[in-house]
Amino acid sequence: MRRQGQIVFYAPGLKRYSTEEFAQKRTQNFLPVSITGKNCTLNCDHCGAQLLRHMRTVTTPEKLLETCRGIASSGTTGVLISGGCDASGRVPLDDFFGAMGEIKRNLGLKVFVHSGLVDERQARGLSASAVDAVLIDIIGSNETIRTVYHLDAGIDDYDASMRLLTRHGIPVMPHIVLGLHYGVLKGEMAALRIVSKYNLKALVIVILTPFLGTPMEDVRPPSVEAVRNFFAEARSQISSAPVILGCARPMGEYKQAVDRLAIDAGFDGIAFPAEGAVAYARGKGLETVFVESCCGLEIPEPCPG
Repeated sequence: MRRQGQIVFYAPGLKRYSTEEFAQKRTQNFLPVSITGKNCTLNCDHCGAQLLRHMRTVTTPEKLLETCRGIASSGTTGVLISGGCDASGRVPLDDFFGAMGEIKRNLGLKVFVHSGLVDERQARGLSASAVDAVLIDIIGSNETIRTVYHLDAGIDDYDASMRLLTRHGIPVMPHIVLGLHYGVLKGEMAALRIVSKYNLKALVIVILTPFLGTPMEDVRPPSVEAVRNFFAEARSQISSAPVILGCARPMGEYKQAVDRLAIDAGFDGIAFPAEGAVAYARGKGLETVFVESCCGLEIPEPCPG
């Protein structure tokens, strides 16, 4: 039976967004920053570090604090601390834990962190900093890890990162990218099995969105039918935490189709909804809520099955 309740639509300040149904009023309400500037050692085939180009550069703890003081005084409510990965698949966060803790204690900002893989030291640092959530991509195929991420690691390393984060009591929001292996669903079900073992703040699902100038620029995203099947399985396996369709997915008719699939599957939230998605949700009897923030800032309680 179709889940009843509420669905939350998100429009964080990662980009300007407006449809006839939902338009941002405060485009600077939530901002991303990169502690590595535009640099990423891995230079993954699907991204080529292009995601970092749209983030503010804060390559020292002092610059991070200065930037956060400025945005806090202007009414911004949250910051995403991100950056490129090193050769071990980790975002080099170690020098920034003290600054993160000060931001939490003194500036009142919500702090989310893109971590990449984590070790014991980073898990302790993130826990001590009291960050609001860690966002980590979980990959379920060793071949994808090697060929797309150019990383000498394996599935067990992603599982170990999830285990460390949750053991240290850090709210974790794993992301699964559908079609990460050149548009083919390869390790996504295995990634889902990994995250289903842990206590999650939320599961975020995104879909490969090829960038120009990368080895994947001409890759087609997964079929709508493949997406439908994965959405149903994700909702079935993750029943005690919200499941959210995240920011990244192809535009146009494809986006309209997958947004409706997310609503049909009983997802709890959608970021940057396609035109018509709000009306579709209301037509399903759902209460619609609008939030101008990252999907980690305001998480709905999962509706009972």
